Amino acid sequence: MLDFEKFVKYSRPGPRYTSYPTAVEFSEDFPYERYIEKLENQESTKPLSLYFHLPFCRSACYFCGCNVVFTAKEEKKERYIDYLLREMEILRKHLDTEREVIQLHFGGGTPTFFSPQQLQTVIDAIKQVFPNWSADAEVSCEIDPRFLTEEHMQVLAQGGFNRVSFGVQDFDERVQQAVHRIQSFEVTKNAVDLARKYGMQSVNIDLIYGLPFQTLESFKRTLEKTLQLDPDRLAVFNYAHVPWLKKTMRKIDETTLPSPDVKLAILKYTIDFFTSHGYKMIGMDHFAKPEDELFKAIEKGELHRNFQGYTTKGGADLIGIGLTSIGEGEDYYAQNYKEMDAYEAAIDAGKLPYHRGVELSEDDKIRKAVIMELMANFKLDIPRIEKQFGIDFRSYFADALEALKEFEEQELLHISEKAIEVSPTGTLLIRNIVMPFDAYMKKHGEGKKVFSKTV
Repeated sequence: MLDFEKFVKYSRPGPRYTSYPTAVEFSEDFPYERYIEKLENQESTKPLSLYFHLPFCRSACYFCGCNVVFTAKEEKKERYIDYLLREMEILRKHLDTEREVIQLHFGGGTPTFFSPQQLQTVIDAIKQVFPNWSADAEVSCEIDPRFLTEEHMQVLAQGGFNRVSFGVQDFDERVQQAVHRIQSFEVTKNAVDLARKYGMQSVNIDLIYGLPFQTLESFKRTLEKTLQLDPDRLAVFNYAHVPWLKKTMRKIDETTLPSPDVKLAILKYTIDFFTSHGYKMIGMDHFAKPEDELFKAIEKGELHRNFQGYTTKGGADLIGIGLTSIGEGEDYYAQNYKEMDAYEAAIDAGKLPYHRGVELSEDDKIRKAVIMELMANFKLDIPRIEKQFGIDFRSYFADALEALKEFEEQELLHISEKAIEVSPTGTLLIRNIVMPFDAYMKKHGEGKKVFSKTV
């Protein structure tokens, strides 16, 4: 095992690669009319993955990087649902909504900040617009345990939801106060118990390391408590401190943030802790029980990565619905307006609330295939990429392979004629390892405030 202290030198700004090109490259150069053409492509028989953004929260969690609207007004939520339903009706005119749905995700904000009746209205409308569902569809919802009732869970279960993800971040009271999110262990346990009672197949818990006042000792206590909840999956994210993008992050005192070496100590301990308690590391920040389908997928090299994280459901067209949602087709990304006024104005005009995106060039598609394969499965089948795109890999990626020599010398990966294989230690630096394949990184440079740090 490599000395973790050496990892600190790799702490540099870099994307998380939930997409390639990343959202930084989205622009209005990919026009509305072209996006509509993509949606109306009748040749596409791919199944559908649906993402619904339910953006409201009562108050700000200072660590949050999501696009959120803070409100306590019921009429704002009712108004949003009305526009969401109208957006689906416009979408129906441009997309074959009879295609099979294999994935649905409610993200936020706090989806359960909506009332059970409001969620029921949205779910009923979705089923009406998209009537054809796979028998093994992944249907998931992000949940803040502080805003969850048994009636919420009943509505989700009856609506076909089979996966839930609970935001926890940290159980330490001092950390919770610093990030403005007070959430007791008991509240979280009650939420997990409800998920079990209503037959959720998979319960995920989100933790974050790198938050104010976190120490190795304090995070150990959080891990012990988390283990008591017996989740099927865990996501342990590196806190992305980007106060130039998120105003609420400016409320965090940067002098209280743990140093890169403390963060690495936390990460190393977290990996050892969960792997010694029967979990397997999946992707760059996830853990799952061996019987979980995510673990089975990575064993077969069939894990995929998208805006919702890691999934076993690849090969679908992702349709983003709601404020700021992002969709993904074979050769494009499309994002809705981030501002509510613009979102509503587009729908009032009978148009989809599309704002910006990017159409992928052939080079983008090649690099996306390489980056996403490495991000998801930590291994790249070189002959398969050569055959798929008709390239000579070594000449096409000569610069990237040169840059990877340093990682190979550190035994973080191995490059052979047929594969690039990332070592177990190298997986911790997977963002750094794929960055040489990113043609856009040179444009942003080291100093520009665009991305969070990789370590």
